[in-house]
Amino acid sequence: MSRLTRAQAQQRNRAGVLSAARAEFAARGYREATVDGIAGRAGLTRGAVYSNFPGKRALYFAVLADDAERADGPRPPAPGRTQREALGAYARATLTRLPVTTRLPDAAPPALDLVPEALDDDRVRRPFAQLLKLQAILLGLALEGLRPAPGAPQPGGRRVRVAEAALTTLQGASVLAQTSPGFVEPFHIVATCEHLGELDLSDSWQPVYAAHVPPPRPADEPWTPPAPADETATRPDAVHGEPVDLAADGVVAVLGLHRLAAVEEAVRAAPPGAQVTAVLVSGTPGELMPLARLMLAEFRRGLTAAFPRPAWPRLRIVYDESGELAAAAGVDAVSDATEAAVRVVSGRIVARAEGYGACLAAAGASAAATRL
Repeated sequence: MSRLTRAQAQQRNRAGVLSAARAEFAARGYREATVDGIAGRAGLTRGAVYSNFPGKRALYFAVLADDAERADGPRPPAPGRTQREALGAYARATLTRLPVTTRLPDAAPPALDLVPEALDDDRVRRPFAQLLKLQAILLGLALEGLRPAPGAPQPGGRRVRVAEAALTTLQGASVLAQTSPGFVEPFHIVATCEHLGELDLSDSWQPVYAAHVPPPRPADEPWTPPAPADETATRPDAVHGEPVDLAADGVVAVLGLHRLAAVEEAVRAAPPGAQVTAVLVSGTPGELMPLARLMLAEFRRGLTAAFPRPAWPRLRIVYDESGELAAAAGVDAVSDATEAAVRVVSGRIVARAEGYGACLAAAGASAAATRL
């Protein structure tokens, strides 16, 4: 038998740590699980665990993210859903993941069962809030792709506020299902979300600071996004699950996990037909990227259950743990506060912007006006 390469050995150790962590969390719960216990189950030293993951919380997020990404999705829905029907279906898909009654002692914790201790740190709370905001934007965009129910008010334009109300309801149900077992009545939550689909919250997209955003800088540079290190691999879209064509014309937004809400500006301001790709980066990717993977995988389960494919948002999302995609876009140092964007036309960067408002500036740039 041939010896494992260093990379293969690292991959095997990482998989062993994750398997041990899954068993430890299932047996003892997040509060009582320990890194020493995980190391013992994996047959590794404590140092070997820390060489793969920053700590217990990172392991918890990674276990939940892996489980959520591997889980079989629900059967595809029939096309032609209304906004009311879609929100009801999304709520049902979400509620099936909640510990409404009891949980088997040997079952891995469901992805929505994020205990307060795992979020009790500003380094996690802020990205968590922005990931919820990203879910609301994606859900709102999907709702905008559907028609209202017959006889219902005819709300027009943006539906992100309705999506935020629905997610607030579902997050509240998640907390109560954990703290007050038996209080949450799933059918009432579903009905509430269905009614939200008929509300007109006078929602519109009007960034009040648009007049104060500096224009993008014209550029004329080749756009050559790096291929994955593994030549057989692809960069899958976190929402659609398909390989992303990073060379396509459109906007590439590099966003830290504190600036995710800015992606809506790129989507709204981009010209029709232009691809918008959000490249997610973090100053602490070992801990926070698994949280991003977890929350977007759970969102994708609900999206698959509730919306026909034509209504799915056009936004593409890729993870950039190494920062190599960001570097290709001209962002050499990333943090959770990063916001930068480039406009790509015919394989060349024709405009770039950095800082607050960069997504709006780059997406709104005229391709003809930015050519040198």
